[in-house]
Amino acid sequence: MQLSGIIREFPAGEQTIRILHGIDLTIYQGEMVAIIGQSGSGKSTLMNILGCLDKATAGEYLIFGKSVKQLDADELAKLRREHFGFIFQRYHLLGDIDARDNVAVPAVYAGMDNKLRAQRAEQLLTDLGLGDKVHNRPSQLSGGQQQRVSVARALMNGGDVILADEPTGALDSKSGKDVLQILNNLNKQGHTVIMVTHDPSIADQAERVIELKDGHIIADYRNEHFNHSDHTQALANEETTEEATAASASPSKVLRHKQKSRLGSLIDRLSEAFRMSILAMRAHKMRTLLTMLGIIIGIASVVSVVGIGQGSQQQILSNISSLGTNTITVIDGYPYGDPRRQYNDDNLTPDDAQAVADQPYVVSVSPQLDTNASVRYRSVQESASISGVGSGYLEVTGEKLAQGQGFDEQSISLRTQDIIIDDNAKTTFFPDITNPIGEVLLIGNVPGLVIGVLEPNENAFSRSSDTPTIYMPYTTMMSRIVGGENIDRFVVLIDNQISTSAAESAISELIEGRHGADDFRTQNSDSIRQTIESTTNTMTLLISSIAIISLVVGGIGVMNIMLVSVTERTNEIGVRMAVGARQSDIMQQFLIEAVLVCILGGGLGILLAFLIGEGINSLGSDSFSVIYSPTSIIAAFICSTLIGIVFGFLPARNAAKLNPVEALSRD
Repeated sequence: MQLSGIIREFPAGEQTIRILHGIDLTIYQGEMVAIIGQSGSGKSTLMNILGCLDKATAGEYLIFGKSVKQLDADELAKLRREHFGFIFQRYHLLGDIDARDNVAVPAVYAGMDNKLRAQRAEQLLTDLGLGDKVHNRPSQLSGGQQQRVSVARALMNGGDVILADEPTGALDSKSGKDVLQILNNLNKQGHTVIMVTHDPSIADQAERVIELKDGHIIADYRNEHFNHSDHTQALANEETTEEATAASASPSKVLRHKQKSRLGSLIDRLSEAFRMSILAMRAHKMRTLLTMLGIIIGIASVVSVVGIGQGSQQQILSNISSLGTNTITVIDGYPYGDPRRQYNDDNLTPDDAQAVADQPYVVSVSPQLDTNASVRYRSVQESASISGVGSGYLEVTGEKLAQGQGFDEQSISLRTQDIIIDDNAKTTFFPDITNPIGEVLLIGNVPGLVIGVLEPNENAFSRSSDTPTIYMPYTTMMSRIVGGENIDRFVVLIDNQISTSAAESAISELIEGRHGADDFRTQNSDSIRQTIESTTNTMTLLISSIAIISLVVGGIGVMNIMLVSVTERTNEIGVRMAVGARQSDIMQQFLIEAVLVCILGGGLGILLAFLIGEGINSLGSDSFSVIYSPTSIIAAFICSTLIGIVFGFLPARNAAKLNPVEALSRD
């Protein structure tokens, strides 16, 4: 490790403070070096530069002849991952995982096989006297034990170079001696050990002492107390040993033939990020729930609104269907706004209806004309609506008989005085008669024999008034009630295989050809259906757009909480970077956490939407129910995932861009 003219400066307001002044230093493989100096002398800054946690402001740093200056963040991470092992004064262990997993973290980023990773971590802990503490979390270990875990982590990937920053500073005297003995043993086994300390007695344990003062090297000497013969013999013994101990293995020995494929390594790192995200969410349950709240409300709103819209649309379309599907109504009179309309509106005749009925695309036709008349039954007399209809009326309108029968062709041709009454008429004239079939009503001066009673029709498109309605053959009504030879309209039932718009055009051409003028209007039930579908879809989209605003607000909440999470876990990020995590590894961890929060929030939102829908269904009428759309549910999941990615990206990026040294310095 060669340093030439190393300068390190830090900004301080509008000025800069120089910590290191032109450091020239060479450290050889296998040395045990102590960097000593008072607080503020620059020794920790020098160690951070040596360990590639920090970059020099100026100067050249070579490792095995390779310049560090031109390396990007991931290449520096690779150096830390494969060559360096860090032992920190404050241990910097991850509190949510046990000792074994703490030790194994560097190997995760190095792509070591899962099984071998676990075996090596346990072996390292056993070699350091912690075989019975493998599954203990840091909070369950003493300071000395935590420092040993830190040593094991430094050796996980081999640790050619061990960098120890005040390794005994937070320990009692006995634990401090134990750690120093471990470092000496590691050096004897071939590891390069660089210690930073302010204690001369600790520096005496090193082969070489480098003393700093105010950013300058004021002394660099060999320690006369260091036993070189023991060290040389230890190295010789190691070279002749066929299988080195787990603690002494170099990176080449540790990683060779034990790494996964690139894809396997990526999956392993993603699994680690996923596991850490779950642990972080469990550790902060209330914060996680509050973060999800906006997503839950937004997703529940969208799914519920779409479900209510679907239910409303289905109910309306069902009501339209009850009037008869695929129907076209031809109405007498010029189109609205035509000045001829006021002079002539007696244009349609039964022959026009028959001409249309003869077309191959027509299933049935019912002529119709309407009037009002006084109707009497015994002592009851009321004004009623009288409709003359054809034999196909029930077929084209979809109305049903509750009792009796309908009209047939004989009723039409013989102009019978048979009548069908609706439920209002039955209630008005026969309140005490269960079956009014065979009773006679006097319509004006014309008697009518009741042959049928219609079922109640309470849909939104039925007659909204309580006026009794009486139906009779249109021929009877023309000859006995109103006189004349014209009808008000006729309703045409179109074959389901035929386009109603094409049939409407053909009917218009036919009638216009017969009349020589467009003295009629057409009304297509399919057009009504399409209009209602379009209207309900528009309303659903509008309300859903409003609900999506809450999703955006929820996403901003996710971003804010994730930014807080990054701040809280800055130290963890620094530790992971120190042991070799790439920027992409850090970004993946926080992105996965954000996506998990949003997906979980989306799932709870969908569950809430189902509960809302069930509540509406249980309180609502039988004719209306919330209909859940699979498309909206899938879209909700996709939307919540995208929110996690979009709003989690900035916090994840901020985490990945953190300086390792600055991150490690925060608690």
